[in-house]
Formats: sequence, C-alpha cells, structure tokens
Amino acid sequence: MNWNWTFGRKLALGFAISAIALVVVSVIGYRSTGRLIDNNKWVEHTHEVRRNLASLLTGLVDAETAQRGYLISNNEAYLEPYTRALPVIERTFGELRRLTSDNQNQQRRLEALRPLIDSRLTAMKEVIAKRRVAGSSVDTTEIGEGKRLMDSLRVAITEIDDEEASLLAKRAQEADAAAEITKSVIAWGCVLGLLFVTAVAWFIAQSLTQQVGSAVKHIQSSSTELQAAANQQATGAREQATAMNEISTTISELMATSRQIAESASRVSQIAEKTAAAAKAGDTTVDKGRDSVGGIRVQVDLIVNHMVELGKKSQQIGSVLDIVSELAEQTNILAINATIEAAGAGDAGKRFAVVADEIRKLADRVTGSTKEIRGLIDDVRSAVNTTVMTTEIGSKAVEAGIRQFADVTQAFRLISSQVLTATEAAKEIGLSTKQQSTAVEQVNVAIANVAQATKETEVSTGQTLQTASELSSLSRDLMRIVQPDAANRG
Repeated sequence: MNWNWTFGRKLALGFAISAIALVVVSVIGYRSTGRLIDNNKWVEHTHEVRRNLASLLTGLVDAETAQRGYLISNNEAYLEPYTRALPVIERTFGELRRLTSDNQNQQRRLEALRPLIDSRLTAMKEVIAKRRVAGSSVDTTEIGEGKRLMDSLRVAITEIDDEEASLLAKRAQEADAAAEITKSVIAWGCVLGLLFVTAVAWFIAQSLTQQVGSAVKHIQSSSTELQAAANQQATGAREQATAMNEISTTISELMATSRQIAESASRVSQIAEKTAAAAKAGDTTVDKGRDSVGGIRVQVDLIVNHMVELGKKSQQIGSVLDIVSELAEQTNILAINATIEAAGAGDAGKRFAVVADEIRKLADRVTGSTKEIRGLIDDVRSAVNTTVMTTEIGSKAVEAGIRQFADVTQAFRLISSQVLTATEAAKEIGLSTKQQSTAVEQVNVAIANVAQATKETEVSTGQTLQTASELSSLSRDLMRIVQPDAANRG
C-alpha cells in the first residue's frame, strides 16, 4: 500500500475509520436497544393479560358474593355488585381474547374457560330467580354446585395466569440478556474505537511529522540558494553603477550642444512672439468678420420672417375678398327682390321695409369688409417696407464683412512674412540638432538598457529578499511545530 499520501487523504482516512467504528457501535447498540424495547413491550403485554385475568376473577367473585348476600338477606340492594360485575366480566373476557390472539395455547384455555363462566353465571341467575319467586332459602345442593364451578374457574384462570407468569419470567430473562449485550457492546465498542482511533491518529501524526520535516529541509536549502542569488544581484547592481558613470560623461558632452540650441531657440522665441501678436490681430479681425457674417445671417432671417408674414396677410386678404364677393351677390339679389316688391306696393309696403333693412345690413357688412381689406393692405405695405429696409441693412452688413475680411487678408500676409523669418531660424536649429542626435541616440540606448536592468534588479532583489525572509520564518515555524527539540537546538 502506498503511504505517501497527501495531508488531506491521511486526515480523511483517519476520520473515515473513526466514523466506521462509530457507525458499527451505533448499529449494534441500536439493534440491541430495539430488541430490549420490543421485549419490554411484551413484558407490559403479559402484565396487562394478568391484570385482565385478575379483573375477570374479581368480577366473578364480586358476582358470587353479591348473590350470597342476596340469598341470605333477600335484599335487592345486595345485587348491585352482581349487576355491575356482569358487563365487566364480558368486557374483560373479550379483552383477554384480543390480547392472547397470538398464543394458541392461551386461546384454547380461554375456549375451555368460556363454558365454565357461562355455567356459573347461569347458575347464579337461576338461584336469584328462584329466590325472588319462592321467597325462601335455596337448596344447598345448588350452592354446592356453584362452589364447584367457582373452584373450576379459579383453577382454569390460575392455569392461564401461570402460563403468562412463565412468559413473563422468560421475557424478563431476555430483557436482562439484551440489556447486558447492549452495555457490553457500548462499553467494548467505545474502548476498541478509542484504541483504534488513537492508533490511527498516532500513525497519521508520525507520517505528517516526517513529511513536514522533509519539506522544512527543502525550504532551508531553497533559502540558501536564494541568498546566493541575492549576492549575485548585488554584484550586478555595482556594474550598473559603473555604467551610469559613463552615461554622465556623455550627458556632459550633450550640454555644450544644448547651449547652441538654446541661443537659436531664443531667436526663434522672439520671432514667435511677433508672429503670435500678428496672429492675435488676425484672430481679432476674423472675430469681427464672424460677427459681421452673424449680423448678415440675422438680417436674412428677419427678411424670411417678414416674407412669411406677408404671405399670411395675403391669405387673409383673399378670404376677405371672398366675403365681399358673396355680399355683393346677396346685395344684387336683394335689389332684384326690392324691385319686384316695389311693383306690388299697397299694403305690402311693410315687406319693402324688411327688404330695405336687409339691404342696409348687407351694405354695412360690405363696408366693414372694405375696412378690413384696407387695413390688411396697409399691413402688407408696412411689411414690404420693412423687408426693403432689412434688405438694405443686410447689404450694408455684407459690405462691412467684405472690408473686415480684407483686413484679415492683410494680417495674414504679415504673419506669412514672420513665418519666413522663423523658418530661417529653424534651419539653424536643425544644424545643431543633427549634431546632437547621434549623442542622444547613444544616451537613449544606454539609459534604456540601464533602466531595464535596474528595474529588473530592483524587482528581483525585493522579491528574493522577501521570499528568503518568508521561507526562513516559515521553516522555523514548521520546525517548531513538528520537531520542537530540534528547533530549540537550531
């Protein structure tokens, strides 16, 4: 069997064995306890049978005693126990049949007991009936027969009770035996389980100690190797310092070239300031031109709005003209009617008045419509005038914009001349930059290499030192856990 298992497997094995031992003890104890409980139930069952037998015998004795009291005293009050005993006897006998249904011997005894009970109860009933009719004492032979039946009943009931007593003793012995087995199983199971679990725990502890000790030794060896690597990294760091000195020398050479570049840059800066001023003026001019264009846009928008308003007014004029046309037609019709009615004259003069009134109303409407048309025409004229004025203002704004853009053009010409001067200075800067580029490339390569090496060295050194420290602390902790004496000696 391969014992080179992981910690988890060994611990799982120990717990599994402990669980199996616990389950075995629990199962055996559970089964023994179940048998003990079942046996106790049968013991209680036997006691119940014996209680019913005693109750049956007591009922028969009570009935016989009540009968004798009645025969002696001829008093019906003495028959009350007899009357109460009869249903008790029947109920108790039925309960005995039910309780002993699993015992054929007891069933046969009860079958033999039933005729004796019936005979004794019948005899009691006959004797009581004769006493009531005759009113005199009963023949002693009947009393003797009753005693004989009662003795037979006692014997039969005693046999049944003896059988139950024998079963009770047997079940008591079985209960004691089951109890002893249960106690033995629990006691020995616990002892054996503890011994077995202790042995497994000792084995697992020893195995884990050996494995952890071996791992600690490997960790200590790794710590030594890490320290050696850290020393090598320190040597590399010193080499990097030497390289940095060389880089410093190269940077000094670059400083001279940088001074020349600075002088040229100064000239470029002055020219750039002039260029910036000119550009600023150009920007201002452009802004003014933009404002002028914005004014033109606003004026154009106004023109569009006025034109739309003019269209609306024209629509309204068309509507009013329709109304005027309609009124003219109605006026013509009324005029014709008035002419016809004038021919009638006479009493119908009132109708002329009505027609004349209608003609007058229509005339008023025509007059109002004419006024509305006149007002709308005036509005249209005003809108047209406004449109004309707005157009003129827009034209002026456009002219101003043209002038502003001319200024912008002049400003940008000035900027162009300044830019030419700046270009000449830039050429001078270019010559110096070419001289410097070679040195800068060398510096860049050296700096990149050194930076990369330095970064890797710093990261590696930090990780190495941290790992070595953690491994050393871990190895000491593990050694104290698995081998305290060895750790103290170390």
